[in-house]
Amino acid sequence: MTLPHERTRAVAQTYEFLGKLARNSNLPEEVRRDALDLLRHFPNRHDVTKAGANEERLSEAPHLFIDPVFSSSCV
Repeated sequence: MTLPHERTRAVAQTYEFLGKLARNSNLPEEVRRDALDLLRHFPNRHDVTKAGANEERLSEAPHLFIDPVFSSSCV
């Protein structure tokens, strides 16, 4: 089972990886364009840690039964 901090780190690392692909001039143009297209809608490190903070705050509400998907930390 993936823990929220592991999922957060994986999403953040995937964003960075797509950025590397998009900037790598050794790759075919189609691959770089696809990576850039995905990046337009992919959450960055700030987005996922902010979502994690919101989920953690909501999970503390006694009447809500929410298990956080993301974490406020990428550790």
